[in-house]
Amino acid sequence: MRANFRMQRLFVAAPLSQGVAAEATADQYNYLANVLRMGDGAEILVFNGRDGEWKARLSLPTRKRIMIVPEEQTRPQPEPSDLHYLFAPLKVGRLDYLVQKAVEMGAGVLRPVMTQHVQGKITNLDKLRANVIEAAEQCGILGIPEVAEPMRLSEMLDGWSSERRIIYCDEGDAGQNPLPILNAVKERKLALLVGPEGGFSEEERARLKGLDFVTAIPLGPRILRADTAAVAAMAVIQAALGDWTR
Repeated sequence: MRANFRMQRLFVAAPLSQGVAAEATADQYNYLANVLRMGDGAEILVFNGRDGEWKARLSLPTRKRIMIVPEEQTRPQPEPSDLHYLFAPLKVGRLDYLVQKAVEMGAGVLRPVMTQHVQGKITNLDKLRANVIEAAEQCGILGIPEVAEPMRLSEMLDGWSSERRIIYCDEGDAGQNPLPILNAVKERKLALLVGPEGGFSEEERARLKGLDFVTAIPLGPRILRADTAAVAAMAVIQAALGDWTR
């Protein structure tokens, strides 16, 4: 069932079930009452990443409180996405874009990976999680990807389970078309690794190429920025191996 974009959507942390009210947070109160000018009886769509999407009615028991009362489920909760997205942090602004697009493209887990040439940094995971929720609200997505703690690339590879194949974008690959390579991949537990703006170091590329659970793919004849490469890679992986094929 497709999302209804004619109604305002809001993420709530509380469990959702018919008739069980949840109180809006202070920020949600300000947004609903002061920005959107919604009053008693207004209808919105709510979701929490676990219980599907619900049509809910607003109730204002006092001037400073808004209660959100779910009335009927409009969409059931889908199966969570199993695609892991591993990314070298970019500079502020472009990092926000990268996270938003990963959510839109169906990532199930987002993990910052610190590489040798990384230029950005992660100082606030809560801000990253808030960005994930905002993207889900705007795009009709019901699943909220997990935001995992940052790890160094070498440390991550040391502890990686070979049951999940890592596909990484190799700017030095001699080919241009990723589809024949992806079509040969048999695993369905996948992770996408996208490097920093300066690319992977030669040491990192050599290690990645030497691991049996890692597959390198090219992304066409043009040089892509890291955030553009992330979206392109997510698209071709979802089309060849992911939930676009279902």
